[in-house]
Amino acid sequence: MTSLPPASALPHAPEATLTNVLDLLFEPSPPLRTITFPVLRSATFPSYDILITAVNAQLAALAASDDEADVKKLSEILCSHPRLGEKKVDSEQSRKEQAQLQQGGEEEREMLGKLNEEYEGKFPGLRYVVFVNGRPRSEIMENMRSRIDRGDIKAERQEAIQAMCDIALDRASKLQKA
Repeated sequence: MTSLPPASALPHAPEATLTNVLDLLFEPSPPLRTITFPVLRSATFPSYDILITAVNAQLAALAASDDEADVKKLSEILCSHPRLGEKKVDSEQSRKEQAQLQQGGEEEREMLGKLNEEYEGKFPGLRYVVFVNGRPRSEIMENMRSRIDRGDIKAERQEAIQAMCDIALDRASKLQKA
């Protein structure tokens, strides 16, 4: 499926359709499916914007939890996004979104790789997630550097959740037109 069914049809859709919708919007993530399927089955969403807002609330609740299992689940969900600048990206959506990050010199590519490593060392269990939205590699690397230097894991979780949902909103708008 390269387009989305109407959001209002999801409560009665087969599990394979729900899986595909979530994977297209957020990246393949079994933990995300586990927490989101019950909501998709129990509520009718008039739009994908509202559905994504509900997912954002679920992820924010995990981030606010004092339960280590919730934080671990959130980390698994956030780490479903590929590292920025990776040469091998499984998701067709991410491949398209990161295309401009593949351009440029080898030195910048190596620097992005080092920043990914530094970020993941600073924030164990997290992956840097940002809504690229056509921005150049230099701007993304500057953002990554400032987030590493800030050193606030709770803020990182919130930024990653917001970025993931911004990406999903962008994908939904494109996939509904497909």
